[in-house]
Amino acid sequence: MIRRFSADVAIVGGGLVGSSAALALRKAGLSVILMDKGFCGAQASGVNYGGVRRQGRSVAQLPLSQRAHQIWPRLKELIGIDGEYQRSGHLKLARKPEDFARLEQYAETVKPFGLNLELFTGAMAKTRFPWLSGNVAGASFCPDDGQANPRLVSPAFAKAARDAGAIVLEQTAVHAAVRTSDGFALQAGTDCEITCHFLINSAGAWANKIATDFDEPAPLSRIYPSMVVTEPLALRLPVSLGEEGGGFYCRQVQRGNYIMGGGRGYALIDPDFSRPSTAAALAVMKRATTLFPHLAGAHVIRFWSGTEGQLPDNNPVIGRSGTTPGLFHAFGFCGAGFQVAPAVGAILCDLVTSGETATPIAAFSIERFHNMPPQHNKKKGTHNEMVE
Repeated sequence: MIRRFSADVAIVGGGLVGSSAALALRKAGLSVILMDKGFCGAQASGVNYGGVRRQGRSVAQLPLSQRAHQIWPRLKELIGIDGEYQRSGHLKLARKPEDFARLEQYAETVKPFGLNLELFTGAMAKTRFPWLSGNVAGASFCPDDGQANPRLVSPAFAKAARDAGAIVLEQTAVHAAVRTSDGFALQAGTDCEITCHFLINSAGAWANKIATDFDEPAPLSRIYPSMVVTEPLALRLPVSLGEEGGGFYCRQVQRGNYIMGGGRGYALIDPDFSRPSTAAALAVMKRATTLFPHLAGAHVIRFWSGTEGQLPDNNPVIGRSGTTPGLFHAFGFCGAGFQVAPAVGAILCDLVTSGETATPIAAFSIERFHNMPPQHNKKKGTHNEMVE
């Protein structure tokens, strides 16, 4: 038997972007259907590092990041849990003088955005953060950045959307989507026919299929970041930490586990899934022990990887379609979407309900790829870690 659904807005992809959009749209009074081919929050949104940082983002992303910065403290009000969110601060280390010079330049560039970055030379950094070891040329500290648990936050947004009245269809892949005279018609799952006035494509690493169906393919590739977590240890690392010019990032949760990332996993035969790389995990652990010698004897209890969408300019696609009225895209967050996702959901709500948003998003238009030669549409993304 065919199940038929109709709503103001259908959202393809139940990650943090799609789920936060569903919640915002329900709060605005629109009917919503949220679909995911697996389980909401189970892909990149739920398996990333958990950094909630503004520091290190491009200038184009900072207005978006600042909007998200105002949403994160309201997490419990929005989704009923705090998601282990804390403003622990984000420390970016420079191991070489040239890396510290880049941090100094960045701090000067982003002064108008109110990140309140604090710069420390090597000696100053070790005085301010006495748990640092090894060579440190300097550091930049963003005191109001932080961290959260993606395994809690991402599915909680989908649950909150459901509780607010959204129809949430998990294990319901979208097979076809076409424009109709008054909106869109979708075929999904094994038995679902869906009609809607507006369609949001937030399908993560799988979003290019929908974009291509509407004649605007993007050069989206896949990356498989690799993560490591240790046994619980005595609390010692109070901040979320990353390295300038390096591929290592680390935080310690209140239970005492160190969560560390760097390097890449690899795709399985089914490229929807991946496994962590032994070489990447070993490199991460080796790097960790240079910073934290006490980790040399720690037990690693889990490795994991995830599937993330990457675009060649390391900026996402956010905004209206350039070919199809009523279609909106939000994908390709290049491993840095966790912090900005709640703001992206709010922006999608703005666009659907009023046709515009006060947050600058012109840099993220999918139309920047419309005239790209076909060989570039197949280009793999540049190196960027899933630091959130």
